[in-house]
Amino acid sequence: MNAEVFKYLLIFLFIGVTYWLSLKGMKKTSDLKSFSIGKGDMSPYMVGLTLSASISSTATFVINPGFVFTHGLSAFLHYAVAASLGVAIAFISLTKKFRFLGEKQGALTIPHWISTRYKSKELGLLFAVMNLLSITFVVLIMVGCSLLVAGLFPVSQKMALIMVMLFVFSYVLMGGSYAHAYTNTLQGVVMLGISVFLFVYGYSQMERGFVNNLELISPNYASVFNVESSLYYDFFSVFLSSFIVTFALMLQPHILTKVLFLKDDKQVNKFLATTLGTGAIFSLMLFIGFFARFDGLEVARQDMVVVTYITETFKSTVWGQYFTSLVSIGLLAAGLSTLDGILVSLSSMVVNDIYDPWMSRKVKLNSLNLSRVVLVIIGLISLFFAWNPPKLVGLFAQKGVYGLAAASIVPITFGVFFKNRLSPFQVGFCSIGALFLHLYLNLFGGVLNPSVSATYGILFSFIAGIIFKLLSKNSENTKIVLT
Repeated sequence: MNAEVFKYLLIFLFIGVTYWLSLKGMKKTSDLKSFSIGKGDMSPYMVGLTLSASISSTATFVINPGFVFTHGLSAFLHYAVAASLGVAIAFISLTKKFRFLGEKQGALTIPHWISTRYKSKELGLLFAVMNLLSITFVVLIMVGCSLLVAGLFPVSQKMALIMVMLFVFSYVLMGGSYAHAYTNTLQGVVMLGISVFLFVYGYSQMERGFVNNLELISPNYASVFNVESSLYYDFFSVFLSSFIVTFALMLQPHILTKVLFLKDDKQVNKFLATTLGTGAIFSLMLFIGFFARFDGLEVARQDMVVVTYITETFKSTVWGQYFTSLVSIGLLAAGLSTLDGILVSLSSMVVNDIYDPWMSRKVKLNSLNLSRVVLVIIGLISLFFAWNPPKLVGLFAQKGVYGLAAASIVPITFGVFFKNRLSPFQVGFCSIGALFLHLYLNLFGGVLNPSVSATYGILFSFIAGIIFKLLSKNSENTKIVLT
């Protein structure tokens, strides 16, 4: 069997198994709840691997190694160290209480959780609309996956984009959360194998040692703070902003709602161990940025670093051609593993948090069928933005997703950690203020790194929330004294 035939057999096998799993999930999908969060019958290990694969995605496997390639050690520390700590602290501190409250309230989505926690339908609507910013991340993943497909097969990038959209939207359309979890388990296993192999192979091919290779590029490339970088140049931009923003990013609808898949609190520790352990392995992909730079590769586009490295590294050997196909499928799986999760959460939110509470009395529709129609509409909107994407699509996605993270920090953390709730107005003020501050600084204020502008938004939101808590406490004390 030659390498070309192997490549086509591999992709058809991947597509076939994915559709088989989605059909299996479709049999368990009977209503909007099962479409959104399942029926509590999934293994905590499966849910943990599903979540870990969702977090890692195209950003870790395709886009972020490009930042490491360009900016060096500072970018690696930003994503691999500070961000990983943000992930770990977020899940360790939030998971059990969020799951308990979500189960108690019967929440299906993040806006639904916020709406019931603060007893405000208007707040739920606000966050459902805000969560549409996740479409920017859908665009990022679709572009990344289309680049991989165009590199694998003799099709244009735009044709590859259409192929990716039709594939992922069709299997999510069938099985919802079950299709997402089943296919993510398959994709996650492939991603684990690819991560370990590429790291071990790349590290074994290095000459002169890792640190020496860094310093040969330039002293700033090997520095914790790269003063030549426009993105990662001091403690705040390298460590603090990444930690804070990544903590907040774990509050995204396609991430935190995974804990609602669990049946009870006994499963939480197994879920956490699987999520954090596999996530650490996935982060090994960031080293590809170093390996490509050490090899002296010239890459025209930052988001093409991983694809270029794999192609150039393995093209000269017979077995390398076979392995290139396998790795490319693994990278594609990484993108799809997040994309399908976002699609499930977005379609569920539009139906559960916009249609059901605000329009269902006037227009009677089947919620499950409507969620599938919404999925198609989201696909067409995403295709429109991905057709001619911005030059640095990673930064484009971060503008929207980091803004959503900044807006979510107060309603979720205050809702989990404080028994006495803020008022809906106070929560709305904190969230909208965080979002607009982030967007203003990033678009007009000269703050190029979206994680830095989002951190300022998060700090503003958090400080405003604390002030509101103190004022409400003082008000209660005043009432007691007057009484």
